[in-house]
Amino acid sequence: MGQNATWPTRTHGPDCRNGTPHRKCNTPKLLAKHLDNGRLAEALARRYLLNRGLQVVTENYHCRYGELDLIMRDAGLLVIVETRYRRQSTFGGPIESISAVKRQKIVRSTQHFINKYPAYRNVSVRFDVIGLTGTLKAPDIHWIAGAFTLEDM
Repeated sequence: MGQNATWPTRTHGPDCRNGTPHRKCNTPKLLAKHLDNGRLAEALARRYLLNRGLQVVTENYHCRYGELDLIMRDAGLLVIVETRYRRQSTFGGPIESISAVKRQKIVRSTQHFINKYPAYRNVSVRFDVIGLTGTLKAPDIHWIAGAFTLEDM
């Protein structure tokens, strides 16, 4: 491997987006901040729903189809919660940012979860969305229970 700035070298490893050698790249810090905001938004959504009587089944369920932010119980329902945070709603709010493709990934991930944990096979499922806007220190929280259904797919 050579010293070409656009390709990995033995010394520096893969380059980041701007062509700077990996060890001098600031991109991981930017990504970490973005992920921190997402984790904080999910924690705020979790607390919001716990205060309204829902119970946590699991968080950040990963499978080959995607990730489910929160899986909760509400009475006899299994509730799949997608959390979205937008500081500003200039280009649409957090809820509008969930595309049909994302909804399909959520449904497939839910099916994977139910197949993996048979105790939930006979439980009705509801898909909710929590949208947070503004600052994370004092966000506006909008909860849409039943934001979409399997029939919408």
